[in-house]
Amino acid sequence: MEPLNGKQTAEHITGILQPKYQVHGYSVDLTVRQIYALDPIGAVDFGGSEYVAAGRVPLATQRRRPEDRYEWWDLGRGSYFVEFNETLALAENEIALIEPHERLLRAGAAHVPIFVRGRANALEVLLHVEAVRLQVKQNARIAQVRLFRFAVDGKSRRGRRGKAPRP
Repeated sequence: MEPLNGKQTAEHITGILQPKYQVHGYSVDLTVRQIYALDPIGAVDFGGSEYVAAGRVPLATQRRRPEDRYEWWDLGRGSYFVEFNETLALAENEIALIEPHERLLRAGAAHVPIFVRGRANALEVLLHVEAVRLQVKQNARIAQVRLFRFAVDGKSRRGRRGKAPRP
């Protein structure tokens, strides 16, 4: 498995707002499109026949100053669904890792790192706010995606077939 650089990763992403600021050495920043409050009830069972996804209620944004071009979400402690502006289209031998941006962590919030395969029409994470209050601006960069490519037919870049390296 080998990591793709930021430019290669960006080729698999649609909806990038500002490549100059979002594309890095080995990652691409993901930006907030919409934040949803959780409807209070979800259900999970063994077979999935009684599965119920938690509902979503779109949260309104607020303008902090009259001259602001973008608005803000004002979040209290709790969990929220975040939908990103960007979407992914991956080959069968590729996997993406979405992890929280370091600034999100330092602001008192996080989401679990998740792996994504195939085509993800809507990228989203479950955001956990631990700070008493978190303000999130529209299009804020709160996550990073890293892309990895698996060897095809068990061959690595050096042509070995799934064997451990020799000492």
